[in-house]
Amino acid sequence: MAGIYIHIPYCKSKCIYCDFYSTPVVETMEQYVHSLLCEAKLRREEIVNSSPSKIEGAGGSMPSQSNDRSIIPQFTTLYLGGGTPSVMPVELLSALINGLSEIFDLSLVEEFTIEVNPDDVTREYVEELRQLGVNRVSMGVQSFNDGDLLTINRRHSAQQAIDAVDAIKEAGISNVSIDLIYGLPGQTLDSWQHNVEQAIGLNVQHISAYNLGYEPRTRLWVMREQGKVQEVSDDDCIAMHDILVIMLKEAGFEHYEISNFARPGYRSRHNSSYWNFTPYLGLGAAAHSFDGNVRRYNPSSIKEYLEKLSNGLPAFIEENLEWWERYDEEVMVRLRMSDGLDTKLIAQRYGDKVSNHLIKQSQQFIGQGLLRVKGNSLILTPSGVMMSDNIIRNLMWG
Repeated sequence: MAGIYIHIPYCKSKCIYCDFYSTPVVETMEQYVHSLLCEAKLRREEIVNSSPSKIEGAGGSMPSQSNDRSIIPQFTTLYLGGGTPSVMPVELLSALINGLSEIFDLSLVEEFTIEVNPDDVTREYVEELRQLGVNRVSMGVQSFNDGDLLTINRRHSAQQAIDAVDAIKEAGISNVSIDLIYGLPGQTLDSWQHNVEQAIGLNVQHISAYNLGYEPRTRLWVMREQGKVQEVSDDDCIAMHDILVIMLKEAGFEHYEISNFARPGYRSRHNSSYWNFTPYLGLGAAAHSFDGNVRRYNPSSIKEYLEKLSNGLPAFIEENLEWWERYDEEVMVRLRMSDGLDTKLIAQRYGDKVSNHLIKQSQQFIGQGLLRVKGNSLILTPSGVMMSDNIIRNLMWG
């Protein structure tokens, strides 16, 4: 069943590596919540009975979308991301959730996640979140080294992150996820190992770990171009990834997606729906949606978003994907998963021609030990994970 993603684009400050849409302007928060609810009403029936339509031109087919629009939309996951949702006052968050409950059927929501920054977290705050129905907290820690945090312009200290995890648990939310970044400027193998040890020691249920990227137009990218920071070598990044995988496996975590690790039973249900192509509704500036057939994108501008909703208009633009674009996307997403890419499913959806292309292109990577075969699935090996971008490009159709 579908999920809802709500983008809260406000941040007190911008991390130097971040290229997500966010703004420090907070005086529009009340109007923004009103617009989110207006958008929800306008798009109320978008996800009702959604399912992928027949894929034309590839030789395969999938079920058609139902035309029944009489059912109240039901959702099983709700995710507040950003930005930094924890900068929004609880009163506004409450108005948002209560308003959504009047528009959608949220009685079946099993996982309600909010992203937070450690310095926003107090036990009292988390207790208020729990009363709103939040049962999962995703916290941007990034590092347990204060020097790293200062370099990337994070607002919290390592101790604040540790205290925040304790506060979340004490307030009654046991499902905690933390984000880490490896390959930070000046980071060493020893300091990264300390990060992983600290994360394991906090006994959280989920860890997301990302290799630092230098995205164009971010402050980090500019600093590198100006010689103010130096990238960690590829060899060291590979070694850091190996440390991460080995240590988390020994600690009982499942490596279920390239960047995501969970204790048994604690995989992110909401994010897994993206990777499994489950329909989801995205509300807010810069939010994306997928109804099983069409992708929709809201503008990355609060001003434009608010203007369109104030005139009673949806803010999104639509993108109908060609069959080969869907195939390329499926290759990219499913190879990131521990279950891998099912060649039999590809044949059913896109036909033998596409499936034969996939199998032919994969042979070189199987021979190099970068892909392995399990049943009908192609799965990245540990060595293949760090070469995944190149492998995925070669398996795509376009």
